[in-house]
Amino acid sequence: MADIVEQYFDLLIARLGHVRDIQNTAIHEAAKLCADSIAADKLVFTFGTGHGALPAIETFPRTGTISGFRPIVESSMISFHRVLGDQGARQYRFIHAVEGYGKAILDAHHLDPADTLVLFSHSGINAVILDMALEAKAKGMKVIGVTSLPHSSNTKSRHSSGQRLFEVADVVIDTGVPKSDASLRIDGLKAPVGASSTSITIAIAHALVSATAEELVSRGVEPFVMINPNTEHKEEATRQNDRNYAELWRRLRARS
Repeated sequence: MADIVEQYFDLLIARLGHVRDIQNTAIHEAAKLCADSIAADKLVFTFGTGHGALPAIETFPRTGTISGFRPIVESSMISFHRVLGDQGARQYRFIHAVEGYGKAILDAHHLDPADTLVLFSHSGINAVILDMALEAKAKGMKVIGVTSLPHSSNTKSRHSSGQRLFEVADVVIDTGVPKSDASLRIDGLKAPVGASSTSITIAIAHALVSATAEELVSRGVEPFVMINPNTEHKEEATRQNDRNYAELWRRLRARS
């Protein structure tokens, strides 16, 4: 049997290949929605709970991303890595299952019907994610769901609507990650190891941002691209990035 490190990378490569081959059209469709919002001087909000917050955070501001993407980061939804004590795992387990909280989050961001919302959720079944998807749709926004159809389509919703993210979103990008997420077996160990959903969704996030940038260029709209400042061209990169931050602030200020 192959070394477990090799097994994991083979698994990840295979799953990335699946997304590349099967979800290319969906990612381009999602990019057109994102480009619609950015070209209209609006925003693309990104959000996920738990580890789903990580791909959302990757969309801006980091090298290679563009102004117009706006991660929503709720500390109660991501800072549970200490497990015990303040903002621990038990609080997270409780709050992401509470209906109404997702609407409160969106209300804090002064949404526009021409904005787009990208939601990252492996299961696509929990209350906060469904709250946000349904509320965004009610406001007239487009919703993009990055989720696992093998998991979600075989699991009941935990939201009073009875719906799952893939049933609400305008565009669904399927990670293809199985229900268990972790998929590597070790002799003598009952539970599988080697989760891949986070790696796959982060790759999808960057593919989506890149495709959005390409779509904007094709429309004659210049994307404001973040540049790596940790090179010999730090001053130039900093000037460019400050310009990008100013562009985001301009968009935010217009809705205050």
